[in-house]
Amino acid sequence: MMGMAWTYLIAAGLFEIGWPVGLKMAQAPGKTVIGVILAGACMIVSGYLLFLAQRQIPMGTAYAVWTGIGAAGTFILGIFMYGDPAGAMRIFSVLLIISGVVLLKLAH
Repeated sequence: MMGMAWTYLIAAGLFEIGWPVGLKMAQAPGKTVIGVILAGACMIVSGYLLFLAQRQIPMGTAYAVWTGIGAAGTFILGIFMYGDPAGAMRIFSVLLIISGVVLLKLAH
């Protein structure tokens, strides 16, 4: 079922956001263990969901969408949660990533 594969892939991409956030959290005093546990759990869940998605979605498409969701989501959370820079060129660049993900979905 192709719709379920895309659901798995989107969920995998969202969990992909969790592991860099967990690693960033682990840098805060007293948050090392919980951050590392969060990162590890997100890696495992994300990888498993990607595995399920690749049963129906071509590997290159699945990987590009997975990393695109992870990269764009991590970028956005970095701005809002950690004060990462949000210049116009950086935002435009992330919009290009998001556009690529959408086009890959539409092309499938």
